[in-house]
Amino acid sequence: MVQRNVIYLLIVILITLSFSSCKSSSNLTEPTLTRNSKASLQKPYVILVSLDGFRWDYVDKYKPPHLTEFIAKGVRSESLIPSFPSKTFPNHYTIATGMYPDKHGIIGNYFYSYKKDVTYKLGNREMVEDGTFYGGTPLWVQADKANMVSASYFFVGSEADIQGIRPTYYQIYDASTKNEVRVAETLKWFGLPKKERPHMITLYFSDMDDVGHRFSLDNERELKKALFALDRDLGELFKGVEAIGLPINIVIVSDHGMATLPTANMLAVEDIENNDLYTVIANGAILNIHPKKNTTIDAVFEYLKPKENHFKVYTTENTPGFEYKPRNKDWGSIQVIPDFGYYFSGKERIETLRKKSITAVGVHGYDPKYKDMHGIFYANGPAFKEGYVIPSIKNIHIYPLVCQILGLEIPKEIDGDLNEIQSVLKTDQ
Repeated sequence: MVQRNVIYLLIVILITLSFSSCKSSSNLTEPTLTRNSKASLQKPYVILVSLDGFRWDYVDKYKPPHLTEFIAKGVRSESLIPSFPSKTFPNHYTIATGMYPDKHGIIGNYFYSYKKDVTYKLGNREMVEDGTFYGGTPLWVQADKANMVSASYFFVGSEADIQGIRPTYYQIYDASTKNEVRVAETLKWFGLPKKERPHMITLYFSDMDDVGHRFSLDNERELKKALFALDRDLGELFKGVEAIGLPINIVIVSDHGMATLPTANMLAVEDIENNDLYTVIANGAILNIHPKKNTTIDAVFEYLKPKENHFKVYTTENTPGFEYKPRNKDWGSIQVIPDFGYYFSGKERIETLRKKSITAVGVHGYDPKYKDMHGIFYANGPAFKEGYVIPSIKNIHIYPLVCQILGLEIPKEIDGDLNEIQSVLKTDQ
């Protein structure tokens, strides 16, 4: 019996030592979640909803009932002006940070990073989750710094460890996740205990971008079908928020609009390429040109300029569309810009579309001076006026607006300006 007890004791000691050794060698730590501070507990709530590719005129044209009522009881701008290029990743992250792409660093859906010597690609999971690509301080990071719980059911940048911080709760992007699941899970967050309940939430839907790209603006039947399905899901969000009874503000934006492109006007990227002189990073409505080592900018410019045919070649600093002098090296030295109504794509895709007799698709990315590229800003909740309309507003101003509602400090380095949009708030905000 004694011998058996000694053996048992030795086994326990060995297991304990083994466990301790494993724990120290792997440097495991328990995950820590942000909890709302006493100050944060007194703040209202914001759900920032992005409707990818939602044009400024869809609601007026098709009159979806839930969005129409939402707008009537809240505020809207005539349109939301995207940053250039009017692409998904740059503009979502501009909305999240209040910075132009040149400053926050996500300058395209694809771009070459000189610092990392790699090409960032929106479909590369490792890159999307690498916080060192992302500059600025996204809303959820700013909330976290103020000891305010945040959450994200999809948004560009929300999966990355930016400044070592992610939203308190977040989801890895999965396009197959149904809208009703996104809405239901978002509403569930409000059922958490006060200390754990997020005050800053982002939510994303891709429906209008998907249908716009596939069918273009010519197919009004498909556009309306997708819009009304999305509107029903948003209606469930609105009803759920109302039933909760908390001071929840909903801000609805889109990253860009959409334009119809005849497939006959597609330009082959391969016709521009010259691997001896430069590298091309293609984003459809803009091509970033990076001269090879020992190749001068002038030599590349002189090679490309005579080839202009439904596109123009510019040195980066002279490229139209920018509202500032671009300084980010990752743009490359030269930009190739197709004329409005033309678009760069690969030869294989162009041929596939023509074989399928697809005569038009939807595209975006052009200079925001074209209103087809404009998106939406709608908002409703206790912080906002009712039945109030403002002129078109730049998307850089959404960030300071959300910070103001939540009582978060507005970083000095952002490009957005609260004064440009503050009139939508009730005077006591």
